[in-house]
Amino acid sequence: MGILAATLLLNAAAACMWPLTTVYMHNQLHQTLALAGVALLGMSLCMIFGNWFGGWLFDHWSPFWSGIVGTLCSMVPMMLLIFFHGWPVFGIMLLFIGLGDGIVMTVVNSFAATVTTISSRKVFNYLYIGMNLGVVIGTLMVGYLMAHGVVLVFSVAAIFYLVLLLILLFDFNVQPVTTKLEHTQGPAKPAHLKLIWLIALMVFCLYLSYSLWESVISVHMTNLGISFEKYSLLWTLNGLMIVFGQPLANRLGANFKLSTQIYAGTLVFVLSFLILVFAKSYATFVITMIILTVGEMTGFPGIPAWIDSLAGNNDKGKYQGIYNMAISFGRAVGPLYGGLLIEYGSYRSLFWSVTTIMLLSLAAVVWHNQRIQHRRIKQD
Repeated sequence: MGILAATLLLNAAAACMWPLTTVYMHNQLHQTLALAGVALLGMSLCMIFGNWFGGWLFDHWSPFWSGIVGTLCSMVPMMLLIFFHGWPVFGIMLLFIGLGDGIVMTVVNSFAATVTTISSRKVFNYLYIGMNLGVVIGTLMVGYLMAHGVVLVFSVAAIFYLVLLLILLFDFNVQPVTTKLEHTQGPAKPAHLKLIWLIALMVFCLYLSYSLWESVISVHMTNLGISFEKYSLLWTLNGLMIVFGQPLANRLGANFKLSTQIYAGTLVFVLSFLILVFAKSYATFVITMIILTVGEMTGFPGIPAWIDSLAGNNDKGKYQGIYNMAISFGRAVGPLYGGLLIEYGSYRSLFWSVTTIMLLSLAAVVWHNQRIQHRRIKQD
């Protein structure tokens, strides 16, 4: 329960900041949209470094203190923003918040990978529900809180981090089982390093494409005469489907091999982008979001569990860090990639291109995993 609560609070706090940054910098700090984009990119890059650093700290230092340091790295700047939120202080604080969020994200995932009382598949499914519930809470709250001033948004986000810190202090002060093997058996190498990197590449392509929904697709829909409010409702639909549909997807998925479930869910997610090529009406966008969400909640939660099963006992933090880096890097590159392709091409060419790169990355993972399975059968 501590891991689930920590994931929910971290994502609720982060979800308060992402939609706010561009609007706040442009409308209240009177900075350019380009500078707002640079600030978000800087925050993403710091988060990527935090993902890697969090994994290194988990494996080589103290898992407990790594989480505490990461949370403080986010909480202290957020508290400072309550009192000092002008430019460039706001931009500088975003960098520290991104770094802290990246560290905590990997540390919580790495703790989840060490749970032995229930299967890692179930643990990461619960983690995924917590993450999406946090995003729903954060995005819904920021819309109402912003009307009462940015100070209230920063205050609520700081409270989320404070509660997260308390949960880490009371629930995470334990020694994960896997770290005890480090000095007695030496570093355990992952059995399938190439497959882990191919999965990370696929995750990067998936989240690069997913980030288009958070950036250029809103512009595309408004250009088609669909209101921004209707676009926002699609995210509410996405969040509610995941929160209420995930338990059902977990039960159905338990009847299949983990890799098969990931293949099926990812393929459904990819095909939703093919529909975007032809989408013109709001109803089509609703159908696309439903298909995307079904694919997402079927395929995505199992990916960190799969990576965990491929990693050695002393590499839990390292490879969960790579997984989170792939997510953060995809989210950072996606809006830039989308903007460039629209500027020099069209929305149609953008959707075709991301569908192609996702299918190719999925095919590479399937092909390499099949080779491993055939090799294992021959050895047996």
